Amino acid sequence: MTMQNSLWRYARCRITALVVLGVAVCAGPPHAVAVDLTLDRPGDREFVRDRAGLISESDEAKIRGICDRLLSETATPIVVVTIDSMADHGGDGLRIETFATLLFDQWGIGVAEINGQDWNTGILLLVSRRDRKARIELGGGWGRREDQLCREIMDDQIIANFKRQRFSEGILAGVESLSNMARKEELPRAPRPAWFLPAVLLTIGLAIFTVVSLVRSGSGGLAWLFWGGVFTLIFLLLRNAGSSDGGSYSGGSFGGGSSGGGGASGSW
Repeated sequence: MTMQNSLWRYARCRITALVVLGVAVCAGPPHAVAVDLTLDRPGDREFVRDRAGLISESDEAKIRGICDRLLSETATPIVVVTIDSMADHGGDGLRIETFATLLFDQWGIGVAEINGQDWNTGILLLVSRRDRKARIELGGGWGRREDQLCREIMDDQIIANFKRQRFSEGILAGVESLSNMARKEELPRAPRPAWFLPAVLLTIGLAIFTVVSLVRSGSGGLAWLFWGGVFTLIFLLLRNAGSSDGGSYSGGSFGGGSSGGGGASGSW
């Protein structure tokens, strides 16, 4: 009888352990618990939620203009958020990456799809003043292709200004660069004096070539053919640029987009 009781107790302990393990697996890890951040999103075409008061009025107007044009022309919203601290909005103890992902998904930044095509190219720029941290969070449509560009923008445009207490300038520079990234354009760079001399020499050379050609051959010289080709090329480029479908998207910044985990973080 004693042996039977021992076996029964052993079996009961094993069953209890399995039940507890099953509950733990179903519940998932502690960080998987949903967090509802207490931060109201801006309007569909407001683009900025400056809760920390880091952006000047003039820079905010510029940011709104840049973001509005980008959204209209590419259906890619940039949403800028500044806060005093993550703890103020239900994010106590969270990493900036986790907070940004949660906020991105909670607000649904970006359009999930357009005309049946996956889109999800939203961009969140988050700055937490007292935590001294910033994050660029990208929608899932970006994949991880632009992470290195985001790292350059974060380090060279945003954090470099923040370290000099130029918060408004850094945020504006970050938005300008993110807009360039979304348009597949080159990012703004610091001036490189080494480029100046070759440009001057090229200009002088073209001027000499033009004068010599006109003196020797008049209107039948190579200069007329050369410059005619240059201006024709410029005309064609401008005409093609003007025929784009810009301004065709009239929706807002929020359409069920979700974070893809790409982007970059920084601190100062």
